[in-house]
Amino acid sequence: MSAAPHAVRVCAVVPVYNHERAIGAVVAALDAAHLPCILVDDGSSPACAAALAACAATTPGTRLLRRAVNGGKGAAVADGLRAARAAGYTHALQVDADGQHAIADVPRFLAAAAADPAAVVCGLPSFDESMPRLRFYARYLTHVLVWLNTLSLEVRDSMCGFRIYPLEATLAMLDEEHPGARMDFDIEVLVRLHWRGLRMVWIPTRVAYPADGVSHFRLVLDNALITRVHARLFLGMLARLPRLLARRRRAASPSHA
Repeated sequence: MSAAPHAVRVCAVVPVYNHERAIGAVVAALDAAHLPCILVDDGSSPACAAALAACAATTPGTRLLRRAVNGGKGAAVADGLRAARAAGYTHALQVDADGQHAIADVPRFLAAAAADPAAVVCGLPSFDESMPRLRFYARYLTHVLVWLNTLSLEVRDSMCGFRIYPLEATLAMLDEEHPGARMDFDIEVLVRLHWRGLRMVWIPTRVAYPADGVSHFRLVLDNALITRVHARLFLGMLARLPRLLARRRRAASPSHA
């Protein structure tokens, strides 16, 4: 008989930068879903810092980490993932602090992680009318570039930050590859995990933009970062081209049908 799989232990990791109006509802929803939470204060204002301290003090299972200066969403998520592993968790659910993610879908994410612990469980977003049209077209362009850089359609959405990471594999990648620390993080992490052969499970979920009316997306600077990460990933794809093509051939062979 094969050995029984290790138990999956999941917490939430929430990077926070000046979302004091929304974070209380996000933490309350995670608490209602019985999911422990690591809040990562990414150099927020005093008002947001106070709101985070109140959440940690009044919500059992909620832990607060503070970064002295703002380092970007990716840097905050990476700190949260490392803290989750140090606390004994095997997986972490990344959740945005602005309330745009449907916490009601958490049980489906957790069930998928329990069924396939080695996979990344990713949110496949559908958007309501609150999504700006420019963001919609920019997302589609990113999808096309990610499909090119992976030579695959398996990464169905690389920009939705609502996902469960298997910590051991994800932290190994972070330590070795050092992906971008800001809005480029979500895209680069998923492409690099795909390159490493991690399976991806997709969970349809509704997304709104954003619940508290605060967006930290910098139109010029963050689009420049995203453009740069696509260029970097394209060069990485070229270096991995023989391996990626071999993977495509294996997937297309009759034995994999």
